[in-house]
Amino acid sequence: MHPEILRELTAQRGRDMRAWARQASLARMASRARRAGRRGHGRPDEADGFVVPAIPDYIDGSFRTGPADDQVAAVAGQAPVRHAA
Repeated sequence: MHPEILRELTAQRGRDMRAWARQASLARMASRARRAGRRGHGRPDEADGFVVPAIPDYIDGSFRTGPADDQVAAVAGQAPVRHAA
């Protein structure tokens, strides 16, 4: 077999094996986390590290600066409108 083809086949096999190992590792980690959650061993401090980034309200990237709909409805004396999700 030509050395270049052999080299490429070997490299592809290595990439496939690394991808398989990464996928197996993620599956084991998810399984362990699910098992720990069922047993009540979840760590409560894990959620403290996650911060939701601000999402722009408008296409131009600006953020809403006015009062929320609930506050406007409360000021007007109406019940706030709830939309089905």
